[in-house]
Amino acid sequence: MYDAVEFEDQSPLLQRSAALSKPLSNPPPATLDGQVMDMDMADLLVAYLEQLGVDYIFGIPGGAIEPLYNAIARHQRRGGNLSHIVARHEAGAAFMADGYARETGKIGVCVATSGPGATNLITAVATAYGNDVPMLVITGQPALPSFGKHTLQESTCTGIDVLSMFRHCTRYNSLVSHPQQLEWKLVTALQHATRAPFGPVHLSVPVDVFRAPAKPTGPAYDLAALLRPSALIDAGAVDKLLAMLAASRNVVLLIGPACGEAIDLIMQFATLKGATFIVPPDGKGLVSTHHPLYRGVFGFGGHASAEATLRDESVDLILAIGSTMGEWNTAGWCDSLLNERLVHIDECEEHLARSPMARMHVRGGLRPVFQRLVTRILEVQEQADVKVERRRAARELCHKEWEAGSLLADPAAFHSDAVPLAPPRLMNELGRLFPPTTRFLADAGNSVAWATHYLQPEDRRMASAGLPPGVRNERRSAGGWLRLTGHFAPMGWAIGAAVGTAAANPAAPVVCITGDGSMLMSGQELSTAVAEQLCVIFVVLNDAAYGMVKHGQRLGGGEQIGYALPPTDFAMLSRALGGRGHTIRSAADLAALDIKAICNHPGPTLLDVYIDPEQVPPIGNRMRVLLEDGQ
Repeated sequence: MYDAVEFEDQSPLLQRSAALSKPLSNPPPATLDGQVMDMDMADLLVAYLEQLGVDYIFGIPGGAIEPLYNAIARHQRRGGNLSHIVARHEAGAAFMADGYARETGKIGVCVATSGPGATNLITAVATAYGNDVPMLVITGQPALPSFGKHTLQESTCTGIDVLSMFRHCTRYNSLVSHPQQLEWKLVTALQHATRAPFGPVHLSVPVDVFRAPAKPTGPAYDLAALLRPSALIDAGAVDKLLAMLAASRNVVLLIGPACGEAIDLIMQFATLKGATFIVPPDGKGLVSTHHPLYRGVFGFGGHASAEATLRDESVDLILAIGSTMGEWNTAGWCDSLLNERLVHIDECEEHLARSPMARMHVRGGLRPVFQRLVTRILEVQEQADVKVERRRAARELCHKEWEAGSLLADPAAFHSDAVPLAPPRLMNELGRLFPPTTRFLADAGNSVAWATHYLQPEDRRMASAGLPPGVRNERRSAGGWLRLTGHFAPMGWAIGAAVGTAAANPAAPVVCITGDGSMLMSGQELSTAVAEQLCVIFVVLNDAAYGMVKHGQRLGGGEQIGYALPPTDFAMLSRALGGRGHTIRSAADLAALDIKAICNHPGPTLLDVYIDPEQVPPIGNRMRVLLEDGQ
């Protein structure tokens, strides 16, 4: 039923195995000044992370995790590349690992000591679980003989049971209770993290297990072979889909967040079929918002044009690709998407289970699936001698006029000169001022609503190596140009994730769009960017409120309570932490900034943007679901 398809690994998302795509031999025994060194189990763990090609571990040291930091120091003295970044809070460390994973496609690694160090990680680990981000979480424990003796910061089943807390937000979760367990439990955990559904895995390691001696020969496993991505697809289902496509005249694609590994082929497929496409919020960063086939965002903060595209009665098929089908990316399970015209294509069975009404399900790696679809379509077209016609249509498509503002709910606000600054105008300016290589991250709350709807970067190249002449290839990354976190969406995620993104790719400007509430909650991680000299531009939407709470209460007819925040000078706060700070009250203030200098500064810059507090964000879909749930 399932065929193995050979395909070229040219996708950044497949870099979650990028370090694994080439066979790696076991490293030689560790040496210092020509002498073979004794290795402990912490050294062995570091050797495996080196095999994975991991650059950074994010965390905060502590007694129970100290042997791992000692191993990192020894590794660095031997000239190794693995380094560490010390966060200001363990949740920030896990958010950084999340951002690192999305940028590189490798696994993110975060560590914490036992007890409160471990519990501080949980919200951020749960975020990775809810958004299918591969992450290795290592926490320490006191020595095994002390279990049950009310040891300081004990977090085993005889203390504060952290293992049970992690059980429901990890793909694999285990206590390493003997040194001989470490290798195979680590390998098992990594297999769970890097297979669909992707997500975080957790190992809790007692301090005496870390210190136990390891064989000087180093790792026994070759991770390249064990973690190489699967190329299996359901060939019969793909052939059936080809027949359905041949009989269809109007096809719409929903390009979800998991499509990064195959976005070039998916865009080539869209062009060959002349299929318009829409995206859920977390898929927007994979495509150009100026592409002539683009019809907007469907879901939270989305566009009416996307809904209208799906409701067009002439549409024969809707291909939902790499989408989880939750509230966030279905506009609250809207029937314009979830109906009998739907074909759901995904590697993950959990996602496919959420679309029982679909006409068809196709399970498999998205890259091999679309490689087969594109190859077969090209073969049919060549046999039918339609090459000339296809090229003519492609030329017309690429020269089609496109106005980004045509999708927007409030085009006037997009160009408004009002003071205080209208949030849509802020998004307009951010997209215009920053270079095409910029990674934008939008935090939970109004920040993500404004960015999802209004952020339209200029000169953004489109993601397709196979598009016709005249359409350029995008500078791709694993997560795309816009990163969001849906489903389990905590405030402050973007602040830490932006630091991890900048560490992963110092050459690209990183813009974190966040709210004043999130900055007050997690803004201390700006200090981490100062210490690491990372160029992160924090754009704080300052309206002296938990904005989504305030507007949600008003739209939903609730009591106006609990949303107000005291006036805060965030530019001054940034300077107090060692960063740069600018106060922005108008579009003219933004235009006066030296963006080139900001993007080349070795450290963070904060823009304290006073926005119009009365402008209502595009959160209608969310309000509809909340009001329906209350009935």
